[in-house]
Amino acid sequence: MDSKATKKLKKLAHHLKPIISIGERGVSSGVLAEIDRALSDHELIKIKLHSNRRSERATITEELVKSCSANLVQKIGKTIVLYKKNPDAKIKLSNISGIDLA
Repeated sequence: MDSKATKKLKKLAHHLKPIISIGERGVSSGVLAEIDRALSDHELIKIKLHSNRRSERATITEELVKSCSANLVQKIGKTIVLYKKNPDAKIKLSNISGIDLA
């Protein structure tokens, strides 16, 4: 992803609310399945990490990006924004429908 696309995605994500929260138990297979489903439906999502340790949040973020084959758009404090293009996304569900990222 180039810097122009990242900038557009950050702008689109600004108004989004986190739709997934990851608590003290960390990342489970159920959490990964829900993130995959959310990325498939919405393409651009916010996730709230409830860990107080910065290193743990960084590890979780890396794990999510790798496991979901997503792009990390932004990381601010305990909130991360992930993006994964879905060519078959439903227009009514997608957070980026009609937006050209090129």
